[in-house]
Amino acid sequence: MLNGKNIVFAAGGTGGHINPALAVAGEIRKRYPGANILFIGTAEKMEARLVPAAGFDFKTIQISGFNRVLNLNGIKQNIKTLSYLLKSSSQAKKIIKEFNADAVIGFGGYVSGPVVRAAAKLGIPTAVHEQNAFPGMTNKTLAKMVDAVMLTEESVAQYMQPKNPPVVTGLPVRGELLETDRDIARAELGLDDKPFILSMGGSLGAKAINDSMLEVIASRSQKNDCVFMHATGKDCKDFPERLAEKGIDLNNKNIIIRDYIDDMHRCLAAADLVICRAGASSLCEFQVMGKPSILIPYPFATENHQYHNAKALADKGAAILIEEKNLTPAVLMQHIDTLLESPGKLTQMGKAAKQMAVTDATSRIVKVIEGIIK
Repeated sequence: MLNGKNIVFAAGGTGGHINPALAVAGEIRKRYPGANILFIGTAEKMEARLVPAAGFDFKTIQISGFNRVLNLNGIKQNIKTLSYLLKSSSQAKKIIKEFNADAVIGFGGYVSGPVVRAAAKLGIPTAVHEQNAFPGMTNKTLAKMVDAVMLTEESVAQYMQPKNPPVVTGLPVRGELLETDRDIARAELGLDDKPFILSMGGSLGAKAINDSMLEVIASRSQKNDCVFMHATGKDCKDFPERLAEKGIDLNNKNIIIRDYIDDMHRCLAAADLVICRAGASSLCEFQVMGKPSILIPYPFATENHQYHNAKALADKGAAILIEEKNLTPAVLMQHIDTLLESPGKLTQMGKAAKQMAVTDATSRIVKVIEGIIK
């Protein structure tokens, strides 16, 4: 059905926008080898690296986001963004016309706005995917003009006014997550039957999470009844030194400190509890894997969407939500202690997360694309 069709994906800024789009594009390429796929992004963000590495054609436009802090630097950036908006619309329109696009799909990031809007004005079938439990301003605006709105969570619909009824598709996750066996993963990591707690704050790290986990690990490790793996992020190289200053033996096999977790499928499969931020992609992975979590949303995320993401899981009993303003080592320790002392509660949370999972999200999204083109 899509063989011979020209499909544009607009996604950028973070892996949470780019990786789901790449998953869908990869599925289309597998099902329809004759389909032509083009990604539009920016030259400065990670899409410029990830998309070509995945083997897809890539074009760029110049666009940036508005700064919500209205100081001198923020005002300067907003003036620059306004000038980019004028240019990006014509740039997007030119690329779409030259590619002779049959459909344009927006997966988020600043780049989605001008690209999807230009396509809609040209009368080309369009769709957007909203990953978060509270929509960003770009998708709220685009929803009124696109042919299909796809949602990760059904509850998001109440915040949007789409032209057509929205479709709940879920969010694609990496196939390797679905294929990784827990027992094999634990054996590969050298774990015994102690509970394994995985904690992280993102690729750069999160100071609030790092500071709390430092105290938790230093205190809880004395009990020697669980294993901690903490990813500090690349901006927190001194975490091991700070642990050592507290008298912690860094050779303790029950304490694993990394800058970054590049085998997330293995570590997540092995984990009994996950502590982290509340990005949409991560939470969908926890749901698919049936993992209980303690979520500490990034408080400065656009529209505070991470809070809404975390609350969606907390309301279903799949996670514990701690707002960063309420986060202290003592609060985090209390929740960890309570869960470790109640293995049944961990199991119950994991089952609740699993019940929220959509495991065929990629297929659902491809079906929507087929529908708007047909």
